[in-house]
Amino acid sequence: MADVSRDLPIGNGALLVNFDHNYQLRDIYYPRVGQENHTSGEPCRFGIWVDGRFAWLDDPAWSKNLVYLPDTLVTNVTVSHPDLLVTVTFNDAVDLGRDALFRRVKVQNDGPEREVRLFFHFDWHIYGTEVGDTVMYYPAVKGLVAYKGQRCFAACAMVGDRFGLDGYACGKKDVGGAQGTWRDAEDGELGNNPIEQGSVDMTLALKLGRIPSGQAQAAYQWLIAARNFAELQTVADVVTLRGPEAFLTRTRSYWTAWVNKEDREFADLSPRVAELYRRCLLVVRTQVDAGGAVLAANDADVVKFARDTYSYMWPRDAALAVYAMDQAGYVDLPRRFFELCARIVTKEGYFRHKYTPAGDPGSSWHPWVDATGKPQYPIQEDETGLVLFALWQHYDRHRDFEFFKAYYRPLIILAADFLAGYIDPVTGLPEPSYDLWEERRGVMSFTAAAVWAGLKAAANFAQLYGEMTLADRYRAAADGIQVGARRFLFDPELNRFIRRIYVRPDGTTARDLTIDSSVYGLWYFGMFAADDPMIVSTMTSVYDRLWCKTEVGGIARYENDWYYQVSQDIANVPGNPWFICTMWYGQWVVSQAKSVDELQRAHDILEWVAGAALPSGVLAEQLNPYSKAPLSVSPLTWSHATVVSLVHEYVRKRKALLAAPAAAPRSTDLQPA
Repeated sequence: MADVSRDLPIGNGALLVNFDHNYQLRDIYYPRVGQENHTSGEPCRFGIWVDGRFAWLDDPAWSKNLVYLPDTLVTNVTVSHPDLLVTVTFNDAVDLGRDALFRRVKVQNDGPEREVRLFFHFDWHIYGTEVGDTVMYYPAVKGLVAYKGQRCFAACAMVGDRFGLDGYACGKKDVGGAQGTWRDAEDGELGNNPIEQGSVDMTLALKLGRIPSGQAQAAYQWLIAARNFAELQTVADVVTLRGPEAFLTRTRSYWTAWVNKEDREFADLSPRVAELYRRCLLVVRTQVDAGGAVLAANDADVVKFARDTYSYMWPRDAALAVYAMDQAGYVDLPRRFFELCARIVTKEGYFRHKYTPAGDPGSSWHPWVDATGKPQYPIQEDETGLVLFALWQHYDRHRDFEFFKAYYRPLIILAADFLAGYIDPVTGLPEPSYDLWEERRGVMSFTAAAVWAGLKAAANFAQLYGEMTLADRYRAAADGIQVGARRFLFDPELNRFIRRIYVRPDGTTARDLTIDSSVYGLWYFGMFAADDPMIVSTMTSVYDRLWCKTEVGGIARYENDWYYQVSQDIANVPGNPWFICTMWYGQWVVSQAKSVDELQRAHDILEWVAGAALPSGVLAEQLNPYSKAPLSVSPLTWSHATVVSLVHEYVRKRKALLAAPAAAPRSTDLQPA
């Protein structure tokens, strides 16, 4: 179970750096977001020595405030130590144009005049393994360098106007009992060993000198990432020429402009929710690779749970994330995602389970044969449907006809033909595939809704190109899914939609009656109106059964959810509360509201999300139902994207209700409220 949240991610699409709840640097992803973690999630420590007394940042005596500067991807972290009598402020950023992490560390002396020294430690696992790394002092950059193959990292520093280090250590770790060079720092001195290879780490020292009582002294430390020494040297020379502060300043200005690219309306939402909205946009941006892959999450600590990570692109999560970015007015991120989709779609027209940041097939547990050995598609078909859904939403918003021209036949029609052909002729529903939770196979309500949306999107595109035969074919298949959903997925006795129908090992058909929050897709993607009585009774059942009846609140995925399960009190805690599941209910409240007063529950849910976020504004996947502590990965891209969508939908609906409360717009054809 992951137990160390990533409270502050910062990145530029090529270099992603994560800090944990102690403000220890934990992850260094380069040159693709999520692909190679050169620390393997191990802590890279920061320590401070004050007149013979020493503390690392994981010392529980520190009090910490871990936040960003407003509307930026520049951290603004303050830590205070009652025994050392110092307050340290960190402002850290990954530069917008250069692959380098810049750190400004300001130490205020809250005691009598004393000497202060800073220590920066790096635990290397280049390419994700500690085998064969080299660390060394490199005079050409006046700093320490770690390298292996085509990955080089230079740790440099400056105090005042002086570039260089005041001490360093290159050493072994996890070999022969060696813990690493960070232990060497605890007496305030480093041994200056100039080079080491194998399983290694490195530590550098900066001497701030004697700081008078009540005064402060700043230092800069930066880490350059490059593919070779020539590239490394070029960046190092530019930093020496311009100074590290210039890179912090320009990065702060860039992100402030980026996140405020449009004048936003927040209606009656609180400033706290408005701030969370902007933070969610920025966090989503950190999880997107420059090549178009939208990663689910980049938190190496989850490896402890399953020996794998969330650092993959699931086309479903990614499609809904770029849909949110489209709602917010960002064009480039969705376009790069669609370009990647056109490259990775299979010749049959479907998307695989998940992909690496480079677009290669990711690890999977979906088999290519069933229990009898019969071939089957190892897919979650909703992923293919939702890529088409997001494509149409993007076109409908921006009308960039020229952009889609190149992708019409090799992506849109190819995928739509697969969806239209992968249909059970008896039920009219999609053939079985795996569910969005990746736990069970069958015909899911969520998948049926997503495939319906994908077919409707493809029909709209086909009509744009005048191919009415194709448009009619896709619409007919979608209509059949809707009829099949009414007939086979709605239970009249329970008066709600069921989760799925599936085939038992003995070949008989069964119905899965588990209440599952994902049934929201039936109305969100447009197959049924949000105020359809079948949807109203279904969403009411979701709320009544899945709302956690603790002080924390929130909605679980489904009844008796096992994933990171905290409690067996299923009656009161059906599962851990998930941010996305809770906001799905909020989105339904918005969509079916007929008056401003009926929006209040959605308003309250947004306040609940803001109150459950980490101080930095980062959202995990799920929460402990008793303590509200983050569980599983953090940040989860989907959580942040859903905040963006819900805020836009809330503001738009409230405006519509105030303008025409007696005739609020209600669309059911690919236009989520």
